[in-house]
Amino acid sequence: MSNFGELVLVVGDYNEGDIPEKFKRMLVPNKMQHIFCTGNLGSKENYDELRQLAPNVHVVSGDCDISGASPFQMTFPETKVVQIGEFRIGLVHGHQIIPWGDHLSLASFRRKLNVDILLSGHTHKNEVVEHEGFYHINPGSITGAYSSLVEKIIPSFILLAIQGSKVVCYVYELIDGELEVSKTDFTKNMIA
Repeated sequence: MSNFGELVLVVGDYNEGDIPEKFKRMLVPNKMQHIFCTGNLGSKENYDELRQLAPNVHVVSGDCDISGASPFQMTFPETKVVQIGEFRIGLVHGHQIIPWGDHLSLASFRRKLNVDILLSGHTHKNEVVEHEGFYHINPGSITGAYSSLVEKIIPSFILLAIQGSKVVCYVYELIDGELEVSKTDFTKNMIA
């Protein structure tokens, strides 16, 4: 564990695209303790690359990972819950939660999983939203893959630094070829 606590990489929605080089240079093996992927990995090679970055890789099935829809056949669960520090973190692709990206629907799903933080994807748009005292986090698409839901896709991923009851959330975006980083802090005490 580093001075930042446990580092957690959150990615999703590759959809057979390539990770931008500026992102690849940042993703260094053995710096993170966990990787969460919201699904739609696109290939076994992408999965293998994630396995090389961190000892704990958590992946759920996306709508393009369903049998017959993906060129590689790996089976992932629909949801997963992992405890890191004082936080229960839920992982789901998001295509199952309708309307897609709706925070009332995400909150209902979060309560069903009984988690403090819900990680979801599918919309290809990154978000870090406090809702009802809990957090909904969407890493967007790490490759900037096309989506009919968003006009302009911005490649993005999220890094969480979890230390006990505190989370520092960094959102990395590649906007017009330039890297932009934003930061959000929250603590378990803030969560109802």
